[in-house]
Amino acid sequence: MNKVNATLKRVRELARPDRVFDFMVPQESPVDTRHGPILYLEDVSVSFDGFKAINNLNLTIDDGELRCIIGPNGAGKTTMMDIITGKTRPDSGQAWFGSRHNLLSLSEPEIARLGIGRKFQKPTVFEALSVFENLELAMAGDKRVWATFTARLNSESRGRIDEVLDTIGLAQEYRRPAGVLSHGQKQWLEIGMLLMQRPRLLLVDEPVAGMTEQEMQRTAELLTRLAGQQSVVVVEHDMGFVRSIARTVTVLHQGSVLAEGSMDEVSNDPKVVEVYLGAPQEEMA
Repeated sequence: MNKVNATLKRVRELARPDRVFDFMVPQESPVDTRHGPILYLEDVSVSFDGFKAINNLNLTIDDGELRCIIGPNGAGKTTMMDIITGKTRPDSGQAWFGSRHNLLSLSEPEIARLGIGRKFQKPTVFEALSVFENLELAMAGDKRVWATFTARLNSESRGRIDEVLDTIGLAQEYRRPAGVLSHGQKQWLEIGMLLMQRPRLLLVDEPVAGMTEQEMQRTAELLTRLAGQQSVVVVEHDMGFVRSIARTVTVLHQGSVLAEGSMDEVSNDPKVVEVYLGAPQEEMA
């Protein structure tokens, strides 16, 4: 009970008239992909204290595509996602979401409103609230934080929550506090919270770190099902997992694309073999 009260107190403090969660703001104008990919990065570069974290990066993601991004630590994977979501501004280059939206001219909340959702490695859920309440809180719309708890759900909203519960495999757990879920279940719940926004692009960072084999398999099935409904970009270190879901794999090295293709193609690419010569394959991420 103390945890619940503490959570509700925290929500009340956040519920100022000028304060909403980024993921709760209604989406803006639709993304136009009729004339090209959903995500387009061209000649993007950014340096930190003289270190070039991203170096003339060129990347395109098609609408509905599932793309895996691999590369060693320091290859630029996190910085790339920071640029896409507006957390980091590049020194040069272009970044477009569809043909209408210049990501480099938008703030983080504006980019989130367009339909780009990002899941970090460590799951962030409201542990004292139930699975259902977490999804309710994350529901898209112009509701303020406290209003989310006081308003009654209409049939459409409840149907959307039920749909997401089925998608993430937590329909039987909907009454349980999020804090008692397994690590894998918390990861799925956070993905579900993003899905409540009906995103067009999901950026998923190391989704299977710390999971059991069974949880990894279910996560692979989940991400594979999501592709097509939205574009999904997965950054992952586990090469077995990447191989299980990969359609197209992009290898980053020193801030730019080293190779791209199927898992077999990039594994046998001479440039990739040269860069990772002597390194165990599981470290090629």
